Amino acid sequence: MSASGVRRLADRLDGARMRIRALPGGTIAWRVLVTLVGVAIIVLGIILLPLPGPGWLIIFAGLGLLATEYAWASRLLQRTRRYVLAWTRWAARQSLFVQFLIGLAGLLVVGSALWLAWWLVS
Repeated sequence: MSASGVRRLADRLDGARMRIRALPGGTIAWRVLVTLVGVAIIVLGIILLPLPGPGWLIIFAGLGLLATEYAWASRLLQRTRRYVLAWTRWAARQSLFVQFLIGLAGLLVVGSALWLAWWLVS
């Protein structure tokens, strides 16, 4: 999706949010809807964590959705972004050997998750 397409989608969602909030009880209904969808997205991400793929990305997307309505979710998302950025910068400053060990540890985690998923299914 292009940047202009994303902008149009965001404008439509903002319009829908304003129309729903203008209704009697609309503010509560919108917040309940955002909460249910955000929690469902986070649960889906947690379910997908043991599998190789975008489990964490899905969790952060759900947290981002919750951050549109809740200050605590916004603070948690900002804190998480800072930690990820700090970790990425730290890893980039390390020697090639340490970067290799970090990658190997990541592969071991993914391999263990795959083995565990296979063992649970079998």
